[in-house]
Amino acid sequence: MTGRSLAAHGVSLRLGRHPVLTDVSLAIVRGEVVGLAGPSGSGKTTLAQVMSGLRAPDSGTVTCDGSPLPRRKTGRIAMLFQSPRRSCDPRMTLRQSIVELARGSVDWNGILESVGMTPDLLDRYPVQVSDGQLQRAAVARVLASKPDYLLCDEMTAMLDPATTATVARTVTGLASTGVGVLFISHDLPLLAACADRIVHLDSRSAVQAQHAGRSLDSHNDIGVL
Repeated sequence: MTGRSLAAHGVSLRLGRHPVLTDVSLAIVRGEVVGLAGPSGSGKTTLAQVMSGLRAPDSGTVTCDGSPLPRRKTGRIAMLFQSPRRSCDPRMTLRQSIVELARGSVDWNGILESVGMTPDLLDRYPVQVSDGQLQRAAVARVLASKPDYLLCDEMTAMLDPATTATVARTVTGLASTGVGVLFISHDLPLLAACADRIVHLDSRSAVQAQHAGRSLDSHNDIGVL
């Protein structure tokens, strides 16, 4: 698929002697939420890393809006990790961490309301907040960086139900602004509620898709590439 999409074309990758991805193709269209499911070890995280540019495939290509992925960081593709502590510098306050990746000025009131953060958290360091609070800050970094595509790798796995709902609603709500979202999760009911379609990656790396249809209200660890 070309045009306004982030797409993997026939991607294959081995880690050592172990084939992780075999001839996998997947496209995320702007404004779409794609759920990615599959058993552990099927290559979901690796596929996201390849599509974000964090890992190079052995064969196949990845394109962003019809062009090969740039080698330098552009801020167009963001990745949100399962553990927010992987992506937040412990030496920075949450405010500094958000500003670091911001494109232009930060709408603090809008961002804090969207992710359910209180202003007093901004001047704390990662060690001074819970995993849930830090994940909300990681989502705030995404909002401030204004990416075209967001790849979420099990971002709610460590969160309580209330925080999961807030984070999922905020992330999937980005699609209404034209952001393409890949939502990786083992939680099929959550994917069914959030995604426009669900893609299954099996142990043979064959991709199969089914229609889902978002039902969450969309009113509203990250690496940015």
